[in-house]
Amino acid sequence: MEYIRDYAMYASIFGMFSFCWFGWAQENPRPSWRIFLGIASGIALLVCLAGVYFSVTNWDAASALSEKTKFSTYLITVYIEFIIAGIGAVVLIKWKLKNYVAPWIAFIVGIHFIGLKSVFDDSSFYILAGLLVAVSILSLFISPRLKVANSAITGIGAGIVLFAFALLGLIRFGIYV
Repeated sequence: MEYIRDYAMYASIFGMFSFCWFGWAQENPRPSWRIFLGIASGIALLVCLAGVYFSVTNWDAASALSEKTKFSTYLITVYIEFIIAGIGAVVLIKWKLKNYVAPWIAFIVGIHFIGLKSVFDDSSFYILAGLLVAVSILSLFISPRLKVANSAITGIGAGIVLFAFALLGLIRFGIYV
């Protein structure tokens, strides 16, 4: 990928969603985990804000989304993700399976990065997709063993993965500035 503004946006967006996943993990974790989840949320938010700052100060730099076709593909991919994730969540809640909503959302979010790989021409999105899908599946086995909500394990796993990619965005941004 050749667009430094997009790397800054990686830090911003992945940092924000890392913050959100660490927050969701606080639904029903072990009580001793809460302080660490709070700290992780705060650090993820700081990385997000750094990404926002670098994005805004480099707003005139080119972006992959400046190309009309790529922007359209991006929007279609994100809309489809939201629709499928939302419908699945509603169905799970209606069937009284709300404990599976977080893994479902993480699974769909992971899959959507496969479609975004071509938009940003960034093969690391395949790794991101694989890790989020793995987190969503593994949480189904780990959560019952630890006697915590699926959202605790899914949120921690997705939060860590997205935080790592937010940091990677900052590092890549720094390399090209």
